[in-house]
Amino acid sequence: MNTSIVQLGLLICLALAFPSWAVAQRTAEQPGDQAEVQAQAESGTPHTNRLADESSPYLLQHAHNPVDWYPWGEEALEKARRENKLIFLSVGYAACHWCHVMERESFTDAEIAKFMNENFVNVKVDREERPDVDQIYMTAVQLISGNGGWPMSVFLLPDGRPFFGGTYFPARDGDRGVSTGFLTVLKQIDEVWQTQRDRVEQQADTLTTAIKSAQAPAPDEEGDEALKPSLVRAAFETLKDQFDQSHGGFSVSEVGPKFPEASNLVFLIHRMQDQGVSEEDRKAARSMLIKTLDGMISGAMYDHLGGGFHRYSVDQRWQIPHFEKMLYDNGQLLSVYAEAFQATGQKEYQRIVEGTADFVIRVLQDSKGGYYSALDADSEGEEGKFYRWTAEELNEFEQSESLKLARAVFNLQGEPNFEGEFYVPDPRMTLTEAARKRDLDYDELLERLRPARRQLFNRRSKRSRPLTDQKILTAWNGLLIAGLADAGRILQRDDWIDAAAGAAEFIEQELTTDDNRLLRSYAQGKAKLNAYIDDYAFYSSGLLALHRATGDERWLKLARLITEKQIELFHDEASGSFYFTSNDHPTLIVRTKDPADGAIPAGTSVTLENLAYLADHTKGDRYDSLRLQTLRSLVPLLERVPAAAPRATSQLTRYLAAE
Repeated sequence: MNTSIVQLGLLICLALAFPSWAVAQRTAEQPGDQAEVQAQAESGTPHTNRLADESSPYLLQHAHNPVDWYPWGEEALEKARRENKLIFLSVGYAACHWCHVMERESFTDAEIAKFMNENFVNVKVDREERPDVDQIYMTAVQLISGNGGWPMSVFLLPDGRPFFGGTYFPARDGDRGVSTGFLTVLKQIDEVWQTQRDRVEQQADTLTTAIKSAQAPAPDEEGDEALKPSLVRAAFETLKDQFDQSHGGFSVSEVGPKFPEASNLVFLIHRMQDQGVSEEDRKAARSMLIKTLDGMISGAMYDHLGGGFHRYSVDQRWQIPHFEKMLYDNGQLLSVYAEAFQATGQKEYQRIVEGTADFVIRVLQDSKGGYYSALDADSEGEEGKFYRWTAEELNEFEQSESLKLARAVFNLQGEPNFEGEFYVPDPRMTLTEAARKRDLDYDELLERLRPARRQLFNRRSKRSRPLTDQKILTAWNGLLIAGLADAGRILQRDDWIDAAAGAAEFIEQELTTDDNRLLRSYAQGKAKLNAYIDDYAFYSSGLLALHRATGDERWLKLARLITEKQIELFHDEASGSFYFTSNDHPTLIVRTKDPADGAIPAGTSVTLENLAYLADHTKGDRYDSLRLQTLRSLVPLLERVPAAAPRATSQLTRYLAAE
């Protein structure tokens, strides 16, 4: 739907009221009046709200805000309906830097909290626990503004229909150079609700209709005629157009973040190995893959001391990371770098796999075998403080030959390479290139660097660590299980396969019911929430990766049981596609489908891979038939946005090759 339609009517007056709510710049924080909050803290009786009963680390971070927060659920919705109050919905996650900033600036501010409590029903959502809620209202924010992000701030009618929203707001007018602050936004929204209710209702109707129309349409053609090689060609050409020839990755903008986009890399791996396409295409796919993989490990996106990848780079050269570390990124990149090592023989990719596997097992593994969701970007209230160095800190070390080499290789000398005053390990080239530059063998360079890297790592380990989001998500563990199993199979590391099996057993024991239903989240000894298609698809994918790695029929049988339950709960027989939520999920304003791959692949794309594997390893035509139906359902999306689902497009390639 044309977003200009959505921005008519009420949004005209809202735009006048809120001329600027752009993403904040990195300037000094300006706290509001904290007298009441400080008085409560000093008295030893801080405010406690309903979030204190939750298990999500993100929700618990807000449990002592003076805001009268509710978790998403019937209690909050019923209160809004009964009192005819608007709902303020705030969505974020534990490792989100700007979520922390808005919490400190606005949600601990006594004046702002008082206005929120008197005039709104305030609902806080962990987007990782409730991706269904996040997905619906993020669509609304994107339709309103053209972009989105977290923290997400959305205003809803008492029945849950959205009518206005944005992302981060500074607390007051003029804070961070933004003309309209959150307190002003709240007051203007309340004024509009009290005086122009009909226009608010009209805008909510328009926006809700737009959200519903954004769901995947049915294909125009029936049968195999809709599944054309031109769809695959269009996806590849689109990725080539989006590719950054200088630094790798798929953003040619001079500004804005650059993400790993693992699904694109999976597509390129399949393309470079596909003997059914031209040699030119295979070479182009290989070049794009290697440029991107080398780019990510040439900057500070990869943690050269502790292993593992940060979430994204804020620049085009992969040099300035946003320091969160997410389980879903590292799980996918384990598979990607392991398969790239197998395909190219580049030894440095093996080292990256080893470092990433070591990181997730050492830092994110729970004592029961599952894996935590993320490491925060912040420590001691500052983003990236755990990872950066001052010149004084570096000069405190004995300047051994190994340390001198490390400082030269990782750009830890000369002018600061981070924010004008700090250093982060940022080699600006692969270590393979660094070795060649110094006329050294790659293994010899690593050996010479080893003492200094160990020394730096040990000193860094004594710092105050970033928060660990100890929530264990079924879906993200599924991606990690697949990553460890793939890497263990390719690099012949039985310990990684055992770690993957341990996580699979954790999900089987703690997050699976007697009738093979999955739960979404486990924290503080509690498993809860209905699982989504991602949980079923990614867990099944991990189980199948274990079967591929071990040949143990146990994993194949379990994957088949989970996939059958997914089909029962999520399959839309009318269209052949899959819903994001189960057929008995709590009712929201729309039941969504989400077939596009993003930072996390679509459940539909991974389901296609699972169905293909099951069709190859079990008897009967059921899985082939379901795979064909699902591929057909994706045709309108692939025609409209050719590179929207690259992992699914790889499965279309496989299907066409078999015809």
